[in-house]
Amino acid sequence: VQLQASGGGLVQPGGSLRLSCAASGRTYSNNVMGWFRQAPGREREFVAAVTWSSSRTYYADSVQGRFSVSRDNAKNEVYLQMNSLTPEDTAVYYCSFGRPTEKIHFYFTPTWWDYWGQGTQVTVSS
Repeated sequence: VQLQASGGGLVQPGGSLRLSCAASGRTYSNNVMGWFRQAPGREREFVAAVTWSSSRTYYADSVQGRFSVSRDNAKNEVYLQMNSLTPEDTAVYYCSFGRPTEKIHFYFTPTWWDYWGQGTQVTVSS
């Protein structure tokens, strides 16, 4: 499975960005797709995830209410709509692809996920 993320850039505080990630290759159905981010000098942290049917979404507390994750299975794409951005959201954002689990806390750890995109830089600055 190959993942290609796009949509990053420079945005002012309070602004919005929409990230996209396209999956290709031998994708398997009933997967979960998600987003992580990594700021300089910090560990990669969970941002959001969405199940295959889009019936369940999960968010980090730091982005709850500001970010929205969605997917289009016909296109094998996942999206991250980011609103009310702050400088603390500055990071490289990575999309991820993996298997579903009832142990929701597994989604919050990078080691659970099977595949990763190359990352797209998001910089929030005035």
